[in-house]
Amino acid sequence: MQLFERFNLGHGFRKYFEIAAATNDDLRNDVFRIRHEVYCEELHFEPERPDRRETDRFDHHSLHCLIRTSTEPTQLVGCTRLVLADPSDPNAPLPFEQTCAHTLDRSIIDPEKLPRERIAEVSRLAVRATYRRRKGETQTPVAIHDEDFGNAERPRFPYIPIGLYLGAVALAARSGIDTLFVLTEPRLASHFSKLGVEIRQIGGPVEHRGTRVPSMMDVQSIIKGMRFIVKPIWRVVQEEIERGFEAGAGGRSLSGPAR
Repeated sequence: MQLFERFNLGHGFRKYFEIAAATNDDLRNDVFRIRHEVYCEELHFEPERPDRRETDRFDHHSLHCLIRTSTEPTQLVGCTRLVLADPSDPNAPLPFEQTCAHTLDRSIIDPEKLPRERIAEVSRLAVRATYRRRKGETQTPVAIHDEDFGNAERPRFPYIPIGLYLGAVALAARSGIDTLFVLTEPRLASHFSKLGVEIRQIGGPVEHRGTRVPSMMDVQSIIKGMRFIVKPIWRVVQEEIERGFEAGAGGRSLSGPAR
């Protein structure tokens, strides 16, 4: 990473990647194809589908975003989604509420007692194998390691996973969401603390494609508490996500199998 990119993560992100809100069917199909490649074909977390699209019942009330390379030929890189309350059944549990039904510490927070239109879950993060081929990453759809942040002599930054999480935060902020939930690896909190983001564990671990813990984040606290060095990449992500919605059904798709 060059010195300028070290101190302007927004410039560094734009140099290599772009993030897009999946605001039309073509872009959502790109998301579903990434998920199929990672979750079904590679990791075998889900059965393979004839149409090579990994979908579930939560997708119809979710917002999606994806990261692509910013240089030609453009390549699909990764995706995530924000699961909102089901408008036809607002009290229906979010995915983590089902998985962690018996391990949630409801003395910390009880999702059932919160306004359902103000909560959401970040889920289905997936990064294509080409962009996460390192030791220890072959059996996980997305990963962040201590060494991803480098050191004073050799600075680095995990653009892809952090970009996806910030994309979910941007989707949440524009949708009026106060509280984000996520089911993830126990060490995520220590990685996020480097960014000035507080993530709080709200229950015991569960076995779900590896050991996972339920955690929560406050959307406005994330935005206000970001470290100075992270704010440029946040502004880029927020701007690109907003641009996708302003364009309505616009946004170019990489149709066909993930490339």
